[in-house]
Amino acid sequence: MKEKNPQRYSRIFVFTCLCFTLILFGYGQNKIVKAEDIIDINSQVKEIFAGGEGLILEGPAMSPEGILFFTDITFTQIEGMKAGIIWSYNPVSKETKVFRSPSGMANGLAFDNEGNLIACEGTDFGGRRIVKTDMKTGKSIILAGLFNNKPFNAPNDLAIDYSGRIYFTDRYHGSEPRYQPVNGVYRIDPDSSVHLVIANYKGNGIAIAPDQKTLYLVIADNGTSGALPADFKGPRPVYNSSILEYKLLPDGTVEFIKQLIEFKGTGADGMKVDVNGNLYIALLNNRIGVYTPKGELITEIKIPGNTPSNLCFGRGKWSKTLFITGRKKLFMIETKMEGFHIPFKNQ
Repeated sequence: MKEKNPQRYSRIFVFTCLCFTLILFGYGQNKIVKAEDIIDINSQVKEIFAGGEGLILEGPAMSPEGILFFTDITFTQIEGMKAGIIWSYNPVSKETKVFRSPSGMANGLAFDNEGNLIACEGTDFGGRRIVKTDMKTGKSIILAGLFNNKPFNAPNDLAIDYSGRIYFTDRYHGSEPRYQPVNGVYRIDPDSSVHLVIANYKGNGIAIAPDQKTLYLVIADNGTSGALPADFKGPRPVYNSSILEYKLLPDGTVEFIKQLIEFKGTGADGMKVDVNGNLYIALLNNRIGVYTPKGELITEIKIPGNTPSNLCFGRGKWSKTLFITGRKKLFMIETKMEGFHIPFKNQ
């Protein structure tokens, strides 16, 4: 009788475990995400606020305390010199009140890992800068107001990574002087230094994948004015908007990968991701488009009678609630997916 070889059996055991792991991993990677995985068929879009001073509500973001903040963008030629408002909405009491007015024409909002409110202030008599507000003291400081000793054009939206670096889009519009020669994406590091990481595109929304390895940008351009990178290999787009995918490197720089999604006949604005990396994009055809990280359409959420501008997932008990801003209205809808956020330090 042959003696048992313990090393042989050990190798067989390891090989079996490895195959089983690969099978499970492969199944998870190839699992098809369906519409019913995202939204319950009975979920309804609910209007929770209507009004404001401007035409467009924007930039929703939820605080550590579960209070939703959003911006109200006024247009001087229409509403006069009001320079915007930041509102707060309490989902429990359903109370909406003014947090800051004028807001410096604030647009995109986000909370950093310390619970500070970070705001992109735009143009049309706005601040044209990035401002941080300590929500405990109410005091604000300017994180970035200049690049190469010149003001930004019109900071629009932002995303924050695990290292505390802030990425924000800057796009020129309006009748005021243009100081920066390009539309672009800038990065503010924890040491307060500011870096131009992407140039020559007119962008809106920006998001970072949960694994911190990918950065997504919404391009609001027809592709004929240098919006895409010089090394772009595909045909020049002839539609209104697209999503570009970049590799996010450990040092905070990015490398262009590809054009991930194209939108024919409609534009796109704000964008967020869930914990699985699916993208939720505010589309100008009265819908929220939900896409996989590979750019495949999963489902669309119709916003009745309104054009969505931006969106966010809540936090805590609201982590599976999608809050959506549009023209003079704020909406919410329950989802099956939890939104992705950089965690607060004390949570």
